Amino acid sequence: MNREKLEIEMKGLGLEASLAYLDREFGAKAVFSTSFGLEDQAITHAIHSQNLNIRIATLDTGRLFRETYELWQLTNQTYGKPIDTYFPNASQLESFLNQKGPDSFYDSVENRKECCHIRKVIPLDRALQGAEIWITGIRKEQSGFRTEMAQFEEDPSKQVLKYHPILDWTWEDTWDYIKKNKVPYNPLHEKGYPSIGCAPCTRAIEPGEDFRAGRWWWENSAKECGLHWVDGKLSPKKGSKS
Repeated sequence: MNREKLEIEMKGLGLEASLAYLDREFGAKAVFSTSFGLEDQAITHAIHSQNLNIRIATLDTGRLFRETYELWQLTNQTYGKPIDTYFPNASQLESFLNQKGPDSFYDSVENRKECCHIRKVIPLDRALQGAEIWITGIRKEQSGFRTEMAQFEEDPSKQVLKYHPILDWTWEDTWDYIKKNKVPYNPLHEKGYPSIGCAPCTRAIEPGEDFRAGRWWWENSAKECGLHWVDGKLSPKKGSKS
């Protein structure tokens, strides 16, 4: 099924209805990638509460917050459903650490991107093998770099169609859904962490700061790890076909 047909047939569908539609069309060839953030927990609930066949995958970088691992365990216990886990390639990570050290990402943007590539991008490529559609928890409000993203996008680098079911949700919308459905969430969200990644690379934000200001705060770069970049930039904007 192509992007244009999906856009037409899924127009106006809410979170649960849109995921149920994708489940009927793609089943386990639809993959949702979670990092256990507030948005991802909402989508996880929408998948598991409907007993859908959409596969949920996560990336264990090895440097997550203790609170993230605890939430991961609680999520498993709450829903009783598996979350497929992908780790960095051991030899690649060993080589990187032997050459540059465990915290070299503070030294340069290049080192940080290499670390993200090894710990996140390569494992994600494995997680998406065989997938036809990749579901994410991206919201436009998260950063200025995401405001013009389309709900459906084509990612030629991964040869997969991407779908952002809550792209237009606000932070308040997300919290409302979490509280209404009693969805487990990371307590760091209540301590000034709207976006939670690896522990060494994430801090709480100050009032008025961008949602992703706490990610790689020492850089003056786009606050992205590379998962959603195509040819050196973010995924195509709305209306783009490539």
